[in-house]
Amino acid sequence: MFSHPRIGQGLYGDTAWKLRFERPYELPVSPDAPLKEVGAVLAREAGLAGTAGAYRPAPDRISVYVHTFWTATQLSYDIPKKVLRAEDRAFRWDHFLTGLHARGGFQHDSVLNDAWAVVVDFVCVGFLIWIGSGLYMWWHVSRHRNWGWLALAAGVGAFAVVLGKL
Repeated sequence: MFSHPRIGQGLYGDTAWKLRFERPYELPVSPDAPLKEVGAVLAREAGLAGTAGAYRPAPDRISVYVHTFWTATQLSYDIPKKVLRAEDRAFRWDHFLTGLHARGGFQHDSVLNDAWAVVVDFVCVGFLIWIGSGLYMWWHVSRHRNWGWLALAAGVGAFAVVLGKL
């Protein structure tokens, strides 16, 4: 889904945000206000639970992206017009899977997100065990050791090519 996002577009069409509400709202915000705190206030007062990230796309606007394990909502606060707008993103499997891939750590406010972080940790440990046990077995089967060196060299070469293309 990262490499071929057009597949998702073909399955789902346009990614439309659905308007949840647009209403008058007033919150005095100074230009140097801490965005994390402002974003938390906007999300709480909009009745949204989840992990919130805030940014300023323009000096007179604050955007807040609130996501849970399954949903995503964006808030937009127009400071001079004093309008708060909330839009929900329709669920799409491609967004869900790429969101899981990009999500990391235990800082999210959800048991499901923490469970996902544990699954990722177990998979990482499994990969390390897989690599270690493969090297151990290769080293102890001496009659095929030359093929192992060849495979190891090819793997290092392929990795170098991929890094070179980045």
